[in-house]
Amino acid sequence: MSQKKTIALWYPAFMGGGAESVALWMLEALKEDYDVTLFTITQVDLNRLNSMYGTQLSETSVKVKSLSPQFATPLVHSAIANNGDLRMLGFHWLIRYLKSQQQHYDLAMSAYNAIDLGCKGIQYVHWVNVVEGNEFYQKISEFSRESLKQNISIANSYFVAQRAKQEYGIESTVVYPPVVLESPDMSWEEKENAFICSGRLTKAKQPHKIIQILKQVRQKGFDVKLHLTGGGGGAYALKYRRFLQKMVDENTDWVTLYENLKYKDYINVLYRCKYGIHYKLEPFGISIAEMLKAGLIPFVRSKGGQVEIVGEENQALFFDSLDEAEEKIVNVLKDTQKQQQLLSVLDKRKSLFSTERFMSGVQAVVGDYFER
Repeated sequence: MSQKKTIALWYPAFMGGGAESVALWMLEALKEDYDVTLFTITQVDLNRLNSMYGTQLSETSVKVKSLSPQFATPLVHSAIANNGDLRMLGFHWLIRYLKSQQQHYDLAMSAYNAIDLGCKGIQYVHWVNVVEGNEFYQKISEFSRESLKQNISIANSYFVAQRAKQEYGIESTVVYPPVVLESPDMSWEEKENAFICSGRLTKAKQPHKIIQILKQVRQKGFDVKLHLTGGGGGAYALKYRRFLQKMVDENTDWVTLYENLKYKDYINVLYRCKYGIHYKLEPFGISIAEMLKAGLIPFVRSKGGQVEIVGEENQALFFDSLDEAEEKIVNVLKDTQKQQQLLSVLDKRKSLFSTERFMSGVQAVVGDYFER
């Protein structure tokens, strides 16, 4: 038997989010056919990550090289979450470390955006200009944008592929991120007349606008509830977090806030809801894909990667202002036939975001790289 090709995969920190799922399922996709090593800033608990994302990774299937020891993980994660300068410093030290080791591998890959890998490799682009930083950080890693442009690129949506072409002048293969959960064994009638909004509880995600929208819907006579789920945005987001908490406290008869739920508990809340809503324009929007897979009707903005999840044909679900969101939601809530039509169309889109489809897409790109 021929010796397996070796792959070094760069992913800086496992602290939650859709990009984390992508990195883990890339490892899952490659572990059987290749000898894979994960380069990351902190030590990782593969059993915990497996339980969250449905992967089956182990220390025998994936090697791990990290910059910091196990005992420092909580401290490092806190520093990365709360300080942008330290986060960027960690990114570029890890790039420097990977580049010092990449000659020992047949392929270098980034699961976290476009980077200079020190050679022609493969990069999964969630968004543009995330890792580059300024000249100070680039000196640490000897970072070159020209080198970045030589990589083979995978994008998480056609929206991001277009932006990557504008920003870097590169072409990308689109492989949608994986969504692990399956449709619940629960009928539409059994679900709560409730909305879920999930994501970080930060100003950028604007969950307060969801409360404003649904408050207007309730004033039209629809007794809907709202479940807000998410984590904090670090110390810098405390002012907004207090502002949001005040809004929640003023509407406790219909708004419930769940903070830092375990993934299985979040899924249980998700399954109970009939509707989802998301205000921020997203490069992709993993929480929206989760809504779709869980059998919800999601209302989202009309621009961004989330349009590819919901489907351009479902114009009844897109909005661009608070008033338009209220109007679109009311039109669906009052029409049970419309709800069933939407559920039928959305059901056909679920297979686009399967783990099997994601893995085969990644395997095809890597296989093609080695064939060339």
